[in-house]
Amino acid sequence: MAVLLVVHHSPTAHTRELTEAVLRGATHPDITGVRVVVREALSATIDDVLAADGYLLGTTANLGYISGALKHFFDTVYDDALEVTRGRPFGSWIHGSTDTTGARAALGMIVTGLRWTQVAEPVDLIGRGGGQSERCSELGATLAALLMDS
Repeated sequence: MAVLLVVHHSPTAHTRELTEAVLRGATHPDITGVRVVVREALSATIDDVLAADGYLLGTTANLGYISGALKHFFDTVYDDALEVTRGRPFGSWIHGSTDTTGARAALGMIVTGLRWTQVAEPVDLIGRGGGQSERCSELGATLAALLMDS
């Protein structure tokens, strides 16, 4: 069974709703053969990363960067994951009040270094509304469906 690891930092009610939408998509009844493992960024470990076949990463955009919690996650797993997880698929969502540009660039540099493969368009979310939950659900379903076929 394939494993999809969802690592997120969801400190507000709205960002928790977005994470729940990602999980609804990833666990849609039509998707079979995929186990979804959910970890808050400060709780995720290298064992979680090594056991996964793909990744969904969610963060807030804080002062032009990814959340400190997601940065901490990468700081703790990066070296041990570097060669072992090369080429694994990932997708991401970032929520910001006014902008996600810096956070998107920072996340891009980290996953480029890990050599993970982006398999879904990044979901950048500003403020509220605009079909955010639907976009997050679609992201979750896309990653899970991709792993279903592997």
